[in-house]
Amino acid sequence: MNTKQFPSTVKNWIDGSETDAADGNLFDKRSPTNGKRLCQVARSRAAEVEDAVEAAKRAYPAWSGMPPVQRGDIMMAVVRAMQQHREALAGIVAAETGMAVNAALGETGGAIAQGEFMAGEGRRLYGRTTTSAVPNKYAMTVRQPLGVAGLIIAANTPIANVAWKVFPALICGNTAVLKAAEDTPATAWFFGKLAHEAGLPAGVLNIVQGLGDEAGAPLVAHPDVAVVSFTGSTQVGRQIAEVAGRRLAKVSLELGGKNPLVVCDDADLENAARWVLLSAFSNAGQRCAAGSRIIIFDAVYDALRDLLVERTQRLRVGPGNADDLGPVINERQLADMLAAVAQARADGATVLTGGYRLTGPEHAGGCYMAPTLIENADPHAAISTQEVFGPITCLYRVQNFAEALDLANDSPYGLTACIHSRSVHRAIEFAQKVQAGVAVVNAGTYGSEPHMPFGGVKQSGNGSREPGTEALDVYSNLKDIYLCIDPELV
Repeated sequence: MNTKQFPSTVKNWIDGSETDAADGNLFDKRSPTNGKRLCQVARSRAAEVEDAVEAAKRAYPAWSGMPPVQRGDIMMAVVRAMQQHREALAGIVAAETGMAVNAALGETGGAIAQGEFMAGEGRRLYGRTTTSAVPNKYAMTVRQPLGVAGLIIAANTPIANVAWKVFPALICGNTAVLKAAEDTPATAWFFGKLAHEAGLPAGVLNIVQGLGDEAGAPLVAHPDVAVVSFTGSTQVGRQIAEVAGRRLAKVSLELGGKNPLVVCDDADLENAARWVLLSAFSNAGQRCAAGSRIIIFDAVYDALRDLLVERTQRLRVGPGNADDLGPVINERQLADMLAAVAQARADGATVLTGGYRLTGPEHAGGCYMAPTLIENADPHAAISTQEVFGPITCLYRVQNFAEALDLANDSPYGLTACIHSRSVHRAIEFAQKVQAGVAVVNAGTYGSEPHMPFGGVKQSGNGSREPGTEALDVYSNLKDIYLCIDPELV
């Protein structure tokens, strides 16, 4: 990957200008493909967060006072800049994450679609008019912005994650401070560059680089941040909810998942196998919506297991367009995955294929995990209940639909779920009864669209939904307005 588009140092965007960390400290961003340093990154802390929040506060009156249609026009200018520089943006995503260029182009297209949808909401920030029980009184609601939005994103789909939060936050009239993911700093930096060049006023979007506990934590705790939106692990989400909750800040949490994919005895096994592999291994399994619990009816278990093992062993692992999956994001994540597989073995599970780091010449220096299938894991063992966030999935044998549904719901998480069946009756019953924020029939556990709400139940989130028009509820408040008239003055 050509990395000429990277600056040697990725800096913050604060009040429309690039800034270093106040103390000059930096950290390295290394390629997950080969371990080489891509760039150095400003290691910002509370002082830079303070500057960013202050800039956002200064920009807030003018931005929130701008008609939403005009905000939407500026958002569309940013979208057009993304379209114009789509290949460069995708190149940065590919270099930082290790995903193939074609996959990065697809993700960039999704981010552009998100921007287009949200820019249009500038013409549809609907309130409502309704009736009153009192004579000569009229009632309505209007949407109003909250103030400064603190946005914290994950690295797995970096430009999509930026778009999911920045566009709805800004279209509602908030100004924002985005804490970039430390593993994908240049993606956020380049988005900030495009946004400012497209005409976004200084201070409306500020981007702070740094580590989670050094830059993210001060943003969550800042008394002038009115709403915190976070995508990431359940463990960190709990900490954010606790800190922000003490000051009654609004919080949106999109957290982890252990997503079930049920294959019934009447399923098309070829189609099911295809979607199992995509759900489990695409993007190296680094999806909150990855299919990590494959629940299979006993009648077809052996046939599907053998098919999955054979297909998994044929997967190509590397950063190219001809490969099926790339590296995981960093060495720490890879070490956690290897430890999770070792613990699963110790707990009595069987590794059918994979379970190790790839170290051949074509993988030298990179963070490559062999795609891994596991069976005989206890449904309550760590491998079954804890998010691994890598190309690892477990197979479970069940006797019938009732047992499959029970096992699908026997999880601390509830983000996405899928069923493969030719029966409309099973499909409807599963979609209604599975404890998840998203239910899919005869496809994968992932695949959200810009106009649809996304989020989970139980430990997968706090009930909020982004994106879709439901994201407007995260980034705005509803105000009731009552108009009372004197009929004698009419």
